[in-house]
Amino acid sequence: MNPTSPVQEIVKAHRRGEPQGLYSVCCSHPMVLAAAMRVALEHDTPLLVEATSNQVDQFGGYTGMTPAMYRDHVLALARERGFPVERLVLGGDHLGPNAWQHLDGATAMLHAETLVANYAAAGFHKIHLDCSMRCADDPAHLPDEIVAERSARLARIADAAATDAAHAPPVYVIGTEVPIPGGEANLAEAGAPTAPDAARRTLSVHFQAFLDAGLHGAWRRVIAIVVQPGVDFDHSSVQHYDPAPAAALSGFIAGQPGLVFEAHSTDYQREIALHQMVRDHFAILKVGPAATFAMREGLLALCSIEDELVPGDQASRLMQVLDQVMMDKPDHWRKHYHGSSEEQRLLRRYALSDRCRYYWGEAPVQAALARLFANLRQRGIPLPLLSQYLPDQYLEVLQGGLQNDPQALVEHRIGLVLAQYARACSRNIAAVGKPAAIC
Repeated sequence: MNPTSPVQEIVKAHRRGEPQGLYSVCCSHPMVLAAAMRVALEHDTPLLVEATSNQVDQFGGYTGMTPAMYRDHVLALARERGFPVERLVLGGDHLGPNAWQHLDGATAMLHAETLVANYAAAGFHKIHLDCSMRCADDPAHLPDEIVAERSARLARIADAAATDAAHAPPVYVIGTEVPIPGGEANLAEAGAPTAPDAARRTLSVHFQAFLDAGLHGAWRRVIAIVVQPGVDFDHSSVQHYDPAPAAALSGFIAGQPGLVFEAHSTDYQREIALHQMVRDHFAILKVGPAATFAMREGLLALCSIEDELVPGDQASRLMQVLDQVMMDKPDHWRKHYHGSSEEQRLLRRYALSDRCRYYWGEAPVQAALARLFANLRQRGIPLPLLSQYLPDQYLEVLQGGLQNDPQALVEHRIGLVLAQYARACSRNIAAVGKPAAIC
């Protein structure tokens, strides 16, 4: 799928001084993926789609998909939507012992080896090696040397699995200062930008671990380091990028040939900040919850339209069904959402951390979503209601660039978020600041 590695080409172009970056869509929902494909076509960019280690693993993860199943899921959608598969890059995010931190290190790393082997064998080309988390028998503070040794061990496994499956060798992302996946519980826990000395040590320790393991070739395919650029979000607030505190960190990577930074938790940043981050060598931007948050916003707007058009006994009650499923299966939110029952209800529906994204694949939710779309397609969405609840999409419908179809409307809303990333990463300067035309 990746004979010439568009990932490496973009990193090389960035390091030559070209205004290019790479945005990574971390999601499995077909509406988000479809929106991402339309944005990539509109802005003439590759599409990097990443699955996370808790989302997709050898046991199915919370999506029920193994890496090979996820690959087939994305490829089938690409063919259905007419997206060129040669422009599609699959990535694996937080691959390591994350899901098995409750086990001893030896057992957790055996699971992690199987995980990364499955990803590489399925053709996932960009691999984030994340061994930063401590396992049950690890010291309270996990030394960088252990993180690096475990990462090198996984790189060896991934290289071998890719070779055995006749795939191009993977490219790697390393790092020890990895933000919490999905955002902080409270921005008081968010970090300042990584100190340049810490990034330098991360690079040095990983370099030595790879060399000690005889992985000279794999080291040449390390393209990025995960650091904290000073951006994050919690349930209701956003820590916005400030170039000044990150200037020293940016200066450090500028002196490291062939490398860029990968920035996690960039959701909800202002578009100007995304441009600034790419300029400052945070050239790989990860987005996930902001895309599903936009999807939830669009679906809630459609539910409001449905309420105006459909008798109550025939309505989908999508949001009520979603909340009931979340109450019945609270594992994905209970540790994160606190307060009174009313405060928790609001967080389940509206939090920026968007933990309802874990539940869209549940059968009752899927059935309610199908009913919502069927109800609206049967009756049609009147333009005045579309203007009231989805004004941006209303304007696109009026201009003839968007079909007045419920799924198309939601995908357009998601696309408006993703287009900000495409513009920030695009080599086409003329595209900067122009709205995406997604229909």
